[in-house]
Amino acid sequence: MGLGVLRLPPDAFWRMTPRELALAIEAVTGRGAPLGRATLDALMKRYPDGRRSIR
Repeated sequence: MGLGVLRLPPDAFWRMTPRELALAIEAVTGRGAPLGRATLDALMKRYPDGRRSIR
C-alpha cells in the first residue's frame, strides 16, 4: 500500500509511524475526513518544506 498505492519512496515509507501510514491510507481510500483549511495551514506552518507558498 505505502510503496504501490501511495507511491512513497522506500526511505519515506520506513520513516513513517503506523499512525501516519494509517492516516495516509484513510486519505486515499476516502475513509477519513479531509483536513480543514485551518488545520492544513497550521501543519504547513509547523512543518515547512522549504518551498515558497503559491498563494
